[in-house]
Amino acid sequence: MSGGPVVRRARPEELTDVVALIAEHAVYEKAEPPAPGLEERLRPLMFGSPEPRLRCLVAELGGTVVGYATCSAEVSTWDGAEYLHMDCLFLRDGHRGLGIGEALMDAVRDEARALGVGHVEWQTPAWNDGAIRFYGRIGATSKDKRRFLLPVT
Repeated sequence: MSGGPVVRRARPEELTDVVALIAEHAVYEKAEPPAPGLEERLRPLMFGSPEPRLRCLVAELGGTVVGYATCSAEVSTWDGAEYLHMDCLFLRDGHRGLGIGEALMDAVRDEARALGVGHVEWQTPAWNDGAIRFYGRIGATSKDKRRFLLPVT
């Protein structure tokens, strides 16, 4: 598709752009902004080894990064198997509904296949009807669960 989105792994020099998208994502989800120093904390997770702990995919359109997805391998005790956890998927305003989200999801699936895992899991806020419709359109199913956070410090 000529002039369409290019989805690929993020490069170290794009981390500032990714962090800017993460901040926009936090605003979109009505969450607290990322704590200062996020770029320095993410750099070793994303680029510190040939097989990074955190995989980051970016969607580029017209030479500009307009979206991202992050994922990492996790383990399901019940399944006794690994799966790919997609922590974030976000597209900048004005870039939804153009097929970019689906291209990012295809790239996430490719990451899962490359790792040899059988499925991808993620969550989205219950109020995010647009995302819920999108995930349904691409064949995803949902489970009713709540996510908890327990500080340890």
